[in-house]
Amino acid sequence: MTERLEQRYCIKFCQKLGDSQVETTHTVFGDDAMGITQIKEWYNRFKDGRTSVESEPRSSRPSTCRNDQVTAKVNAVVMRDLRLTIREIAEEVGLSTRILFSVSLCQ
Repeated sequence: MTERLEQRYCIKFCQKLGDSQVETTHTVFGDDAMGITQIKEWYNRFKDGRTSVESEPRSSRPSTCRNDQVTAKVNAVVMRDLRLTIREIAEEVGLSTRILFSVSLCQ
């Protein structure tokens, strides 16, 4: 992650100097450089006035996915009756089917 930040600082600096987006980054970082599309996206962000090199927070899987109690509940219901549908399991555990899918993906 630190290397990505270094590259973003490099892109920001190059953009201020008016240097080429891709050439400078690839010259400095070689094979470890970000992809061309990412470099161009960051270059344009800085060109449009962005000052931070940090990524914006992104949404991730629901926190229930990492909850051991929920996972244990789901497993207990499933082991009791393997013929249950996703909808039936979700109703019994008290989750939406969407969250239930994410719980099963975490395992």
